[in-house]
Amino acid sequence: MVSVSSKEPSLRKAAAMGTVQINSIAAELLQSGENKKGDVLTIAQLAGIMGAKQTSNLIPLCHPLFLSHLSVELKVETDCVKVRATAETYGTTGVEMEALTAVQIACLTVWDMLKAVSGKEMCITNVKVVSKSGGKSGDWSIEE
Repeated sequence: MVSVSSKEPSLRKAAAMGTVQINSIAAELLQSGENKKGDVLTIAQLAGIMGAKQTSNLIPLCHPLFLSHLSVELKVETDCVKVRATAETYGTTGVEMEALTAVQIACLTVWDMLKAVSGKEMCITNVKVVSKSGGKSGDWSIEE
């Protein structure tokens, strides 16, 4: 692991987004809440939060962080589920990996829970960090 000992602690935030492309049958199930495996959006939200908390166990050389806040939001559209995660910590290294992990795990959970009705048509796309603040490199955002 790289040393972050000489870095100044600061409030660090990062947001990431991703999309799961789904078919119309899956979109209807999400809207009606009648999926056989249960409440897809709530379970995916919880999975994303739990996944982010395990980032340093999943990714070699990633620093373990104390997350002071993490949110995962899912939005159903006609042909996709959009996922957004925001992570915060006060420390010496950023939380981009935690935000990205939350998005990926939430997307994978949506996939798992809808694969029976949309499996061959699903695609996880556009996973990226969309904003970051804190630390030496400062703030930036690519959000519209």
